[in-house]
Amino acid sequence: MERDQHRGGDGDGDGEGRHHHVVQVPASASEVAAMEETSSEPAECTLHQKAAEIIASSMETYRSKPFSFWLLLVLSAGAMLTAFPASSLLSRLYYNNGGQSKWILSWSAVAGWPLPALLLLPCYLVGKASPTPLSPKLCAWYVLLGLLSAADNLMYAWAYAYLPASTASLVAASSLVFSALFGYAIVKNRLRLSSLNAVVVITAGVVIIALDSGSDRYPGITDKQYTLGLVWDVLGSALHGLIFALSELVFVKILGRRSFHVVLEQQAMVSFCAFAFTSIGLAVNGDFPAMRREAAAFKHGEVSYVMVMVWSAVTFQLGVLGGTGVLFLASTVLAGVLNAVRVPVTSIAAVIWFHDPMSGFKILSLVITVWGFGSYMVGHSSTKKASTN
Repeated sequence: MERDQHRGGDGDGDGEGRHHHVVQVPASASEVAAMEETSSEPAECTLHQKAAEIIASSMETYRSKPFSFWLLLVLSAGAMLTAFPASSLLSRLYYNNGGQSKWILSWSAVAGWPLPALLLLPCYLVGKASPTPLSPKLCAWYVLLGLLSAADNLMYAWAYAYLPASTASLVAASSLVFSALFGYAIVKNRLRLSSLNAVVVITAGVVIIALDSGSDRYPGITDKQYTLGLVWDVLGSALHGLIFALSELVFVKILGRRSFHVVLEQQAMVSFCAFAFTSIGLAVNGDFPAMRREAAAFKHGEVSYVMVMVWSAVTFQLGVLGGTGVLFLASTVLAGVLNAVRVPVTSIAAVIWFHDPMSGFKILSLVITVWGFGSYMVGHSSTKKASTN
């Protein structure tokens, strides 16, 4: 230290404008350790502060809503994560056990339309809810959504006829891409950079599946049929994204977010319209008599056939009800998170149940798909946090 002071003194006698900087060198190891401990304190403090902020923000969000809100949200999310994968697996089981008609499979999905109607009765009889008046405009929306839903179910029925359940679920993940695009075009949702990144990444995952078409094809499926299954799956996902955006538009512009019973009303009416359209197609195609023939030739007998049909109707209605409930209670972003979770659930369950082949390309597509969903979620949550601040 004396040498530093001497240098400083010499500098005082130098010409004007010359400055000397004093550099202190630690004299011992204890001083070095003290300096490192001091420099690490801000980092530890920052991590502690971030954790405290996250906990405080979570508690504030929880307290901002009543318990009934969180209960309905958990039930809706649970319905999405269990019913949708089960519905996909039952679709593949129908074909594996001898089912052949795409119209019958799509009809079974909407045949459960009385389920949300039955759930409405306690809301009207016990609760304070009253039926929403059916204006001509609202009826027109229900008919349009029902027609689109019937077409969407038929497209997915064609896809599951030619694709393994794991592959079909991965390709169907592209519905988030179309939800983002249609949400921007119809509901005027902002199309952020994270959305565009998710579009590119998930599209890449679908392309990988298409390029690896030879590794997971069922015996007897031709190249043309496999390609047709991929095309119908993508078209069904696009239509699903359109239905999602139009449903959000109906909530925002017409029904509002008054009470959860409007979710049940929309589901019951849209499913009823879809059931009517699908029944007409089934009758025109002459497949009503084919049900008895399919049941007689079905693997494990007629009872097994009836069980597949019934549970297909129940699981599809519960899945759609859960998705609509999440959209009503939270946002499209949370629905995207749950959709990201159910993709690997369906794929893994299909590998275990149906012994679907899981090639390296399919695993890569699964990772890329989840990455795309994660990018979409992180970008939206960061933007929302920045806007609130």
